[in-house]
Amino acid sequence: MQKVGPAALAVLLLCAGCHRGRFPDVPAGYREFAYVSNGGSNTVSVLDLVYVRQDRTLQVGIQPTGMAVNPKRNEVYVVNAGPATGTGSVTVIDTDANRVAATIAVHKLPYFIDVDAAGRRAYVANSGSNTVSVIDLDRRREIGVVGTGEQPGVARISHDMRSLVVTNRVSGSVSIFAVEPYAAEGAVGALGRTAAPKHEAKEQMPHLRAVFTGCPGATDAVILNDSSKAYIACSDGHQVMAVSLAAAPESWAARQNSTLLTDHMLALLDVGQTPVQLALKPDGGEIFCANFGSDSISEIETGTNEVAGTYTIGSKPVYSVVSSDNGTLWVSDFGGDSINLWSIDDGRMAGSVRTGHAPDALAFSADEHLLLAADAQSGDVTVIRTANKKGEATLFTMLPAGGSPNDIVVKAMQEKF
Repeated sequence: MQKVGPAALAVLLLCAGCHRGRFPDVPAGYREFAYVSNGGSNTVSVLDLVYVRQDRTLQVGIQPTGMAVNPKRNEVYVVNAGPATGTGSVTVIDTDANRVAATIAVHKLPYFIDVDAAGRRAYVANSGSNTVSVIDLDRRREIGVVGTGEQPGVARISHDMRSLVVTNRVSGSVSIFAVEPYAAEGAVGALGRTAAPKHEAKEQMPHLRAVFTGCPGATDAVILNDSSKAYIACSDGHQVMAVSLAAAPESWAARQNSTLLTDHMLALLDVGQTPVQLALKPDGGEIFCANFGSDSISEIETGTNEVAGTYTIGSKPVYSVVSSDNGTLWVSDFGGDSINLWSIDDGRMAGSVRTGHAPDALAFSADEHLLLAADAQSGDVTVIRTANKKGEATLFTMLPAGGSPNDIVVKAMQEKF
């Protein structure tokens, strides 16, 4: 495959933002930005997705890694791993003004952050201290710490906010924590009393509910939308662990089947070598596993906990996302400098688009008209138009980022008049 030459790249950069008419119309006051963490330059690049151009660069902490978007307020959170001998932090970005609003101290070598569905709590995996930090996003501070296995990589909170799933890479295990619900400020209780303001309420920390071993190199994890199951990539082997998450005692499922009141392992599923990332279909029916070591993807049926198939795709697949219509899997071909398209219904390759060097993290624009790829080794972001007039995916432009971009998230906002 031919590389994008300097002349072609210059044309692409010049045209960025000049062809708004080619894109779907947006309402007045609509704003949308992509945020790219640049681990090698201690910055976050802010990209304007309405006009497809670089907006600004924000200075954050040392070695920014994972990011998360608040679903309820206009904020993005950036984890800063920090110096090797020091502690890390979380940078809060105000997306209305695109400025750094706060910095929250956490612990050694934080890597990943997740935000609950209410937008009030965040959970940060600190791989250097074997802990997870619990952050109160209203007060912008750490309110507690819980111990995990060795070198936690990912901490994901379930959609019902009752289960926290933590993957422990070195100990090859998965820790499941129970998360106590918290009352909204001003909520009326059963006795007709107004709940205490959030700054007066007693904080309930997650408590360990279960630990599952036998997942060497546990890295990525996904939780089904109904919060019933979690799937964990065992990256030092060739398996994905499926775990049933304990249902709420008062739930219909628990009343029908008492075994659902506890966490239990369902299966170890054989996939390709070095599974590194899991992508859940929006309908929850399948999970796709990127197998970095065997140049393949595996399709897992969540209803039966079976592997439907493993398919060759590109060189060193490292990251993937599924379109909202459940029809297309977009896969970062880290070793081949391209994004490959997999037709889920047809079970075959449906196309390929050239990128910068070593594409890694992917993110759709809000309407999925654009797909963004963080190119880890060329320090830029490839912008792909997901469908032109012929319905084909094409390279639209490439936007500059910082050194070693490693994660990317998107936030859309509508100004109020």
